[in-house]
Amino acid sequence: MVKSFQGVREALPRNDAHQKILVKDYMTVNLVTFHPDDTIDYVIDVFTKKKISGGPVLDSQGRLVGMISEGDCLKEIIKGQYTNTPKFPSPVSELMTKDVVTMEPDLSLFDAAQKFLSFRIRRFPVVKDGKLVGQISTSDIIRAMPNLKASTWR
Repeated sequence: MVKSFQGVREALPRNDAHQKILVKDYMTVNLVTFHPDDTIDYVIDVFTKKKISGGPVLDSQGRLVGMISEGDCLKEIIKGQYTNTPKFPSPVSELMTKDVVTMEPDLSLFDAAQKFLSFRIRRFPVVKDGKLVGQISTSDIIRAMPNLKASTWR
């Protein structure tokens, strides 16, 4: 009977070069933005022409101060029904969401997906060092999934 003894083996380094799928790889960077003084009429017009459903609101210094969405515009439309006016002159600042939750560009898409589920909103502005650098939506995350490799699922 022959016994085989190979001795102590040196462990080979594990290949942890897993594909990192980050928010910055799939976020939209050429954003349509709004100003707090823009009217809801203007926002509705831009939403319609650009085929978007929301966007960040920036002040004069370019700081993120809110988000405006179709849902916010609906509030003004309902108000217009009661006042019998087809115009929506209210400023964005009155209807926008002011407590904005953001994401960082280096957040993984898996963590971003969890954040979407937790907060139940359709888009997050992406901020780095206090500056708006993009926006990510649930659709962006869904579009990224076919690009994932089996080794990414950790």
